[in-house]
Amino acid sequence: MTATTDTGVGITPPATRPTVPWRRRLPYLLLLPATVTVLALVGYPVLSAVLTSFRQSDLAELVSGETVWNGLGNYTAVLSDPAFWLSTVRTLLFTAACVSTSVLGGLLVALLMRHVHRVVRGVLQVSLVLAWAMPMLAATTVFQWMFDQNYGILNKTLVQLGFPSFAGYSWFSTGWSTMAVIMVLIAWQSIPFVAFTLYAGILGVPGELYEAASLDGASSWQAFRSVTWTALRPLINIVTFLSLLWDFKVFTQVWAIRQGGPDGGSTTLPVLQFIKGIATSHFGVAAAVSVLMTLMLVAITWQNLRLMLRAEEAE
Repeated sequence: MTATTDTGVGITPPATRPTVPWRRRLPYLLLLPATVTVLALVGYPVLSAVLTSFRQSDLAELVSGETVWNGLGNYTAVLSDPAFWLSTVRTLLFTAACVSTSVLGGLLVALLMRHVHRVVRGVLQVSLVLAWAMPMLAATTVFQWMFDQNYGILNKTLVQLGFPSFAGYSWFSTGWSTMAVIMVLIAWQSIPFVAFTLYAGILGVPGELYEAASLDGASSWQAFRSVTWTALRPLINIVTFLSLLWDFKVFTQVWAIRQGGPDGGSTTLPVLQFIKGIATSHFGVAAAVSVLMTLMLVAITWQNLRLMLRAEEAE
């Protein structure tokens, strides 16, 4: 008598689909509220501006209530306008000057805070915080008074120092001099952020590196170049990138000082957009300017990110 057993030949268990542990899904679920919020707050205005740039969107359309699509007409009008190209060049030069002045000034102030006495450092830091905390319009009003033609303290000081030609000198008579004043104002407001950021980076540099450089006979400049600059380079890249974005979009100070004057000599792209949209009620043209500005910022962002990634890979 032999016993037989069922070996189950030919029967395969049902295939089971691999499951993703919930812990791997949790980060995406946590990001979901922020993603939805950003899309709602940023995506909708951007989409609205893009759609408006393809519409006539002037007073006639608003009064009639009819949507008039004109294709690329607004972009053709903007790109064929010499004022747009002049404003673009002026904005790029103004941004480069503001960023260079702010980053260089902030670096010098950060190095100064590292070497001065703690009492002087405390006074300097309080002064920087006060300058940083001052509202834009209040700071703009102060600078307008300082550079006033008849009552400005700058002209009076220069005359007292032996420069009589500055008596009654108008700092806002030309577009370039007006932009220079605005650049000083922007740098004055931006240097505190750059200085505190770079000073925090300087504090993170180990003192042993400076001691090793000193033992190797390195001069102050060589120690700065080999130790301080190397440690601060990532932070300098970040503050430069942020300053580019912020200074490219400056509007309040430019408009408050001379409304883009004299004779459009200080009109930047944000001011041109405001003039097209509010002063002349050509909202479609203003939307086209804003879309072109966004594309420029995207190009600047992409290029800066590439440079930052290359710098990290090189290190």
